[in-house]
Amino acid sequence: MPTLIDTHAHLDDDRFAADLPAVLDRARAAGIARVITIGIDRESNRAAIELTERYAEVFTAVGIHPNNVAAATPADFDEMETLAATVTKVVAVGESGLDRYRDRTPFEQQEAAFVRHLALARRLDKPCIIHCRDADADVVRVLRADLAANGPVKAVMHSFCGDAATAEACIEMGLFFSFSGMLTFKANDALRAVAKAIPLDRLLVETDCPYLAPQPVRGKRNEPAYVAHTADTLAAALGLTVAELADATTRNATTLFGI
Repeated sequence: MPTLIDTHAHLDDDRFAADLPAVLDRARAAGIARVITIGIDRESNRAAIELTERYAEVFTAVGIHPNNVAAATPADFDEMETLAATVTKVVAVGESGLDRYRDRTPFEQQEAAFVRHLALARRLDKPCIIHCRDADADVVRVLRADLAANGPVKAVMHSFCGDAATAEACIEMGLFFSFSGMLTFKANDALRAVAKAIPLDRLLVETDCPYLAPQPVRGKRNEPAYVAHTADTLAAALGLTVAELADATTRNATTLFGI
């Protein structure tokens, strides 16, 4: 059975409260070797770290999601930075980024927080997990300005659904691309074409569970075991066997996150 890593999950979500051990059992049975659960605010950062203490295969990233920036206090940001620097199983910073779909945080505050996350990732030599929703041009602009001012940073375009131009810009800046269940949706031929053009050594797979369940289980609660469906679709788009795709994405995740 191919071994996969789910590089983006939200296991602290209430929808997993009743059966998380069974969820992780199914993930192991499906060949999911490790899961990175993502913090988005003070409470979820703490909850995610607690999960890493309970489950050997669970790692985490801590951050303040762009939609949560306005509600976060300076102390929340300070705690996030301390956790990222001191907790062994925190393997990334984020998720951070930009979001024009929801209007929960003024855009200039989102940008400032994004730059702060990038600086932390660079300082700790850990990848920054980037959220981008209806803000592709803005994310590219911020990343290019940050690169020019400060040099390269490790980063992942989480649940990537951008166009070819956005992908090319991010490839040039050395970013990785993580694909979620959206890649499997029947209407997403254009996204599969974009994925085909991304170098194999930059590709990752994720669920973003409990959201974005892939096509065969669309409409259900998503969970780490279902990352196998995304891997199947990505392998087909690239003309690879599932084993070849799993080997590449697992190697990429292991190297990038140090897990």
